[in-house]
Amino acid sequence: MSEALFETLAELMALPAPTGQEEPVLAWCRERWARAGAEVTVQPVGNVLARVPGNGPKLIIQGHADEISFLVKSIDERGFLFLADGQAGSRQPQNRFPAGQEALVLGRDGARIPGLFATATGHILVTLPGKNTLEANDLFVDVGVESREEAEALGVHVGAGVIWNPPVRRLGARYVSKAIDDRVALALATHLIEEVAASDLHYDLTVATTVQEEIGLVGATSLTRGAYDLAIAIDNGPLGDYPGIDPRELPIRLGHGPTLSYKDGSAHYDRRIIKRLREVAIANQIPFQEAVIQGMGTDGAAMIRSGVPTAQLMIGTRYTHSPFEMGDVRDLESTLALLKAFVTTPAEPLPMGPE
Repeated sequence: MSEALFETLAELMALPAPTGQEEPVLAWCRERWARAGAEVTVQPVGNVLARVPGNGPKLIIQGHADEISFLVKSIDERGFLFLADGQAGSRQPQNRFPAGQEALVLGRDGARIPGLFATATGHILVTLPGKNTLEANDLFVDVGVESREEAEALGVHVGAGVIWNPPVRRLGARYVSKAIDDRVALALATHLIEEVAASDLHYDLTVATTVQEEIGLVGATSLTRGAYDLAIAIDNGPLGDYPGIDPRELPIRLGHGPTLSYKDGSAHYDRRIIKRLREVAIANQIPFQEAVIQGMGTDGAAMIRSGVPTAQLMIGTRYTHSPFEMGDVRDLESTLALLKAFVTTPAEPLPMGPE
């Protein structure tokens, strides 16, 4: 695999971009995509688009900028921060993942305040009978101060975004990090426009990053508005190759290529585009997988609602929506190979009727 691709992904995963505060990633895309020679535009809500003009149908390839996050909902008199879920619903503060993880608070005027996700542990728990599960206010962030005033002086405020903030790690062919979801799409889109010459394109190509996907596909609602002939939404998604998962439900494995998703929890994806992706993969001997995914949705559904036929290309990831998401560098390589082959293969408008 090109180490440059992994280095790009690692750089993107390290950036903090909670839902609603995606600017670090958006700024990275604006700068890097402009440097690649693309025509960069920014929509009023913050979505960033980069066009590489070419002959053929208008294709948009998309990923989202935001990551799983929390919001500060209150600061108590001792300076502890209590959290609201930054996503749709109210599941995250009660789940098993944050306690003990490094935290980063994005405060006023660009302040970045390190802290720790914490809860009662050890000797304290023996004095709290029946506390076997975390409720919302059992989890908090400790930023190392002794009062609300000290926390606020650091830049903490109600409404500040909070992310878990572990370092990127490599375990052989595997890599572990927060925010594989969905920085993997942005790394792939970046190398696609950097490594494919405009003269080789058989599409008029746009790559894009959207805001506020994690709270309900918000930014993508205004992304396309029927302006494209077809779209590919790239996101990560769950696997069935580790303990606790029935492989009959998810016959997807790390290291075996990207997944063509026929349906997820939000949409059925366009079988004409899936067929084209599949044929390109077979012709170029690129490994791929196929699946029906439950319990998730992507910006692809929003693009379909705006009138653009859309396929979903999924990068299989273990331990999704956690601080220790795990991907495989071989899947990065094969997905980039598929995207390159797809955009450089002669293309006609999508046929009407059955696939």
